[in-house]
Amino acid sequence: MIAQRSEKPLILLVDDMPANLHVLVSALRADYRIKTATCGGDALELAKRKDRPELILLDVMMPGMSGIEVLQHLRECPETHGIPVIFVSADTSEQSQLDGLELGADDYLTKPVMTTILQVRVRNLLQRNDAYRKLAQAQQRLAEEVAEAAKYLRSLLPEPIKRGPVRVDWRFLPSTELGGDSFGYHWIDEDHFAVYLLDVSGHGVGSSLLSVSALDVLRSEALPNTDFRDPGQVLRGLNTAFSADLHDDKFFSIWYGVFRKSARQLAYAGGGHPPALLFNGSVRSQSGLIRLESQSTLIGISSNEQFATKTVALGHMTQVFLFSDGVFEIERQNGDMWELDDLVNFLCTAPLDAPLMDHLLRHVQALQGSDQLADDFSIMEIDWLGRRAEDYNP
Repeated sequence: MIAQRSEKPLILLVDDMPANLHVLVSALRADYRIKTATCGGDALELAKRKDRPELILLDVMMPGMSGIEVLQHLRECPETHGIPVIFVSADTSEQSQLDGLELGADDYLTKPVMTTILQVRVRNLLQRNDAYRKLAQAQQRLAEEVAEAAKYLRSLLPEPIKRGPVRVDWRFLPSTELGGDSFGYHWIDEDHFAVYLLDVSGHGVGSSLLSVSALDVLRSEALPNTDFRDPGQVLRGLNTAFSADLHDDKFFSIWYGVFRKSARQLAYAGGGHPPALLFNGSVRSQSGLIRLESQSTLIGISSNEQFATKTVALGHMTQVFLFSDGVFEIERQNGDMWELDDLVNFLCTAPLDAPLMDHLLRHVQALQGSDQLADDFSIMEIDWLGRRAEDYNP
């Protein structure tokens, strides 16, 4: 809860004529704390103090530094640029008022000042400024909460696996908004290794909560009557548990695969997700590429959807890339789209000795012209080393 104001707002009055200051002070001192200055230099010094004014009434025509110059200094200084300013001037012309407002004044009063009009203008401007301050505080709190939520989501992602028959590395760069990408992998038993990536529709807290819920179900193998070694069964179970009707009309895409050591085989199923890319052999090439397409629709759309399991044989060395659409649906700076075929070509032509996913991320950021991408960037690189058990690094 925002604390209530403990004292009256402070107003700085600036005018080189004591009689004009007396009029302003008399009109405002009952409701506000008042400080005064008779020249621009003193006004700037008072405005920069720790006890800064919440509003400045500023004479336009003053000897030495004019009110226009004072306003320019106020707006250029980070400490004072947000203080609202009301110009007070004997010049009643429409052009003078227009010039003052275009220079950054928040309001313009003409002399002689009418007390009732002055009081209403000051009250309204302070109320507006207070509303803006409260809004900024609320936005700051929300940004901090979103940052904490994003930090928590990242903490759920598994550590890379650097040894063993299946090795996994990944890169994840969330967008500016709280997104719905999540992924994971784990050994179901000694012979079966599951890997999965999902992407919830939309952005924000609702999408992230659904993503976390689905991820938790997969990690804990918490779907009833489901063999988690069978990807089609897993997707059917998810489709039943996460109907869009029950989750605020949100749905998600997913690709789920299971590596089986003894059979040197990968079983997989997908719902509305981009295809995983499988490369057999030690060299990535178009000729060695197999696209492991999703055969079914998004999870939560249709209760009658059937999700079939497909299988593919694995060579002695196989590399699989699993990713969300934020990796390849990139709008270039010229408006053209960088698409899936462009990603495939990039993977096939990237230097083998380069850290591939870092190379890819930098390339995508350069295409968009920003380090911060429009959508979550989530990609996993899964390396299957189908040699004899004794050949694996301990």
